[in-house]
Amino acid sequence: MKYKKLFWAFLFLMPPFFLFASITQAENIDLGIKKVIIVTDFGVIKIKLYNETPLHRDNFVKLVNAHYFDSLLFHRIIQNFMIQGGDPDSKNAAPFIELGNGGPAYTIPAEFNSKLFHKKGVLAAARDSDLENPAQESSGSQFYIVQGRVYNDSLLKIEAKRITKLKLYNTIANRKENKILIEKYKTFSKEQQSDSIKFLNNIITAEVETELPNAKLHTFSEEQIKTYTTIGGTPHLDESYTVFGEVYEGFEVIDAIAMQNTDKNNRPYTDIRMKISIIP
Repeated sequence: MKYKKLFWAFLFLMPPFFLFASITQAENIDLGIKKVIIVTDFGVIKIKLYNETPLHRDNFVKLVNAHYFDSLLFHRIIQNFMIQGGDPDSKNAAPFIELGNGGPAYTIPAEFNSKLFHKKGVLAAARDSDLENPAQESSGSQFYIVQGRVYNDSLLKIEAKRITKLKLYNTIANRKENKILIEKYKTFSKEQQSDSIKFLNNIITAEVETELPNAKLHTFSEEQIKTYTTIGGTPHLDESYTVFGEVYEGFEVIDAIAMQNTDKNNRPYTDIRMKISIIP
């Protein structure tokens, strides 16, 4: 499957999300940093791209300059979590068609950076699940913008355990015997591949629970703790999905889009289109 939604193999780790507070942030953008504007039906979102993630930055700029994103949809939204777009198949998609599999015929190597984390408003790259993509490489075009929620200390401890599980899951998926199986499954038919991936997912999940008591628990930095308990975000995605930019204007637009009603595939009933341009 190409670029199938976020976290397909991680559903067993995901609790429901709750109400998230809004935020304002100063428009203080350093010179030399690439900036983009996303024009939507609900207003504009302005984003700065991180120089610390040059592969993702340059790819995004290339696609924007090619007008790749013009008229594409925010095809998947989950309130108090994120809004996702960048699937070229969404441009002319009929209503109720499930989206999330489109994109260019390449992926981008992960560019994880512990200083770049999933606070509210960050721009990050969607990708296939660890079983289909053990290297956690990013989609060539699909991205999401975090809305998230605010956490207290108790909830952050739960998130730390979830991150520990996700890292352990990826470690097990990358073991030689599992990587061999994954490559073998890619040669199967779509139906056989889906069943095989689910079967292997169940095996790895059981191994995670067995090995978890001896695993080193993830810890958050002081900056992360302060941010997640005030601004908010989605901490369990840290160091699993590449963050490559952040919103500096238009947080209210993220909230407005995330509030829209959706179908069973989290696609908004009313199409929400985008146009992305470079800010000079």
